[in-house]
Amino acid sequence: MGLKPMTDATPNSPTPEPSPVRYWALIPCAGTGSRAGTDGPKQYQVLAGKPMVLHTLAAFAAVARLSELLVVLAPDDAFFASLEADSLLAYCGGATRAASVFNGLGVLLQHGASRHDWVLVHDAARCLITPGQINTLIDACSDDVVGGLLAHRLADTLKSEINGRVTHTLERKDKWLAQTPQMFRIGMLLDALQQAGEQVTDEASAIEAIGEQPLLVPGSAQNFKVTYPEDFALAEAVLQARTRTNK
Repeated sequence: MGLKPMTDATPNSPTPEPSPVRYWALIPCAGTGSRAGTDGPKQYQVLAGKPMVLHTLAAFAAVARLSELLVVLAPDDAFFASLEADSLLAYCGGATRAASVFNGLGVLLQHGASRHDWVLVHDAARCLITPGQINTLIDACSDDVVGGLLAHRLADTLKSEINGRVTHTLERKDKWLAQTPQMFRIGMLLDALQQAGEQVTDEASAIEAIGEQPLLVPGSAQNFKVTYPEDFALAEAVLQARTRTNK
């Protein structure tokens, strides 16, 4: 006689409990910051007394329901060599954001995550994110069939241009500025990134490319990505104001 199929359980055998869904965070941190005009990667520039990325990591460390935080670094990155990092470090950053995220998702699976778990992907240079905003995204997306992202309604008039001149004005009432974190199932995001390739600039774009519609979760104007030289002064002012408020 052969073995019975696993589905042939005896009438009194207990039904296995499904594994609880977990939440993981992934911070791609392999960028060079070419638009910032800084000497070295912008995520390591000091703001309000410490490197920008450490402000980012501190916000995620304060969210108790995250199982683990993974930082994806360039293979030759030495920034964390002299630090006692509380996060997982993976030196598998790629040439693009999409490649870094894809590689990082594989590392999470190696560390015990499942394809059904949620992952929150966040820009290292969005150092003004708060634990409250992270929790708001988790609350909004945890029962959603797709997942979603923090975003901010566009307030300014939006122009399209050719050669530095306006060609027309775009309707703004349905426009949002995409932010991070962006929260999706690990398996869905892996598959979407594999299909979309390395040209997508955020995770939501990859999910959209496979025909899904991510949920827009209202964020904050302060959750901007430090990108250009003038952004550093604004981010520093906000961080210093928060420090004074918390004293």
